[in-house]
Amino acid sequence: MMMRTLLISLLALCASLDARPTNLVFIMIDDAGVGDFGCYGGEHIPTPNVDRMAAEGMRFTNDYSGSAVCAPTRCVLMTGKHPGHGVRRANQSLKGLLPLPDSDFTVAESLKEAGYATGGFGKWGLGNPGTPGVPEKQGFDLFYGYYDQVHAHDYYPDHLIRNSEKVPLPGNTGGKQETYTHTLIAEETFKFIREHKDEPFFVYACWTPPHGKYVIPDASAFDKKPWTQMVKNYAAMVALMDHDTGRLLDLLKELGIEKDTLVIFTSDNGPNPPFVKPLDSAGGLRGVKRDLHEGGIRAPFVAWWPGTVKAGSESDLLCGHLDWFATCAEIAGSKPPELKDGISLLPELTGKGELSKREAMYWEIYEGPGPFQQAVRMGDWKGYRQGTKDTLTLFDLSKDPAEKDDVASEHPDVVKRIEAIMKREHVPSPNYKALEGPKRRKKK
Repeated sequence: MMMRTLLISLLALCASLDARPTNLVFIMIDDAGVGDFGCYGGEHIPTPNVDRMAAEGMRFTNDYSGSAVCAPTRCVLMTGKHPGHGVRRANQSLKGLLPLPDSDFTVAESLKEAGYATGGFGKWGLGNPGTPGVPEKQGFDLFYGYYDQVHAHDYYPDHLIRNSEKVPLPGNTGGKQETYTHTLIAEETFKFIREHKDEPFFVYACWTPPHGKYVIPDASAFDKKPWTQMVKNYAAMVALMDHDTGRLLDLLKELGIEKDTLVIFTSDNGPNPPFVKPLDSAGGLRGVKRDLHEGGIRAPFVAWWPGTVKAGSESDLLCGHLDWFATCAEIAGSKPPELKDGISLLPELTGKGELSKREAMYWEIYEGPGPFQQAVRMGDWKGYRQGTKDTLTLFDLSKDPAEKDDVASEHPDVVKRIEAIMKREHVPSPNYKALEGPKRRKKK
């Protein structure tokens, strides 16, 4: 009996030693709203694959983007620093486009040091060729797609970029539109997974649709909808992202590594205004892209990890893109982010271990409905203001998720706590000027 017990223990030990590290895939599409997906109540665009992810994994209901616009969100995701600490706090700055500096330590660098193959595919937006912010200097073995965020507006450019080198697209020269770039980017994503199936890998699928320009080779599935062509194209772009997400999940199953892989699906910020009314893209929330109200920063966030994440589970944990770095570091046993702005979601995903306590989440941005915005989510409370001395508006999201009723006058103690968090978490940057409220941009 003792010998049998010893043999079982030895076999278990060998199995644990042979267990491969968990692959990490982060799919972040561009400018899709939480209301665009069926598993979040969306009714206008079929998203069967993201819905399948939720049915087979975990759907988060209180997840937030790193920011309300693309570049700072990507900065938050890569560095694990919230916008009050990070270098990129808006798309532009007083000094133009800011690349990530060498001093920033990214999740890709951390995972590469831990022995992961690291690949990025889509829109980078944190450093153009010739700067220290290019992805291959920030921990990526390979990055294919767009480095410049303005370049990424064009789905039929004459080139893409691979590790700072131009890759010509002859089918798009001289005004031709033969090569839709997302098709190439998706195929490169899948190719990387196939090539690294026998080793741990990190795939950052920062796919560009449904960001404008709103063009797509085929939007015929929505021909009968009473929408403008732009809205039909947007819907088709969301549907394409869903389709390729399904292809990625199927590939993992084909390769037999689905149980060894955590896949996250999310969006970088809220939707643009034209899609709020016809598609309810903001899910009934106030605000859109560039706005720190809920519609600008509340994000879909679905985790799929067969055999580890309980199928059909749901989490109301206050969390966001900010937590990806810390989560990866715990899963991979790699070096964690320098600042502790984020928390590891691993205990929530697995139901094992203890979550780190979080007092609040903080955002700031230097564009949008005002020249400067701050927001804090603390439990069910949401505080918002424009300018560090502007009057704070307060919302109880448990009763008022659409932020219609300012209850600041009824809860002065909560206002003081949130104002203190805003003051503490806002570290002034020489690259931005936090204009004081209640100033507002003049309408042109």
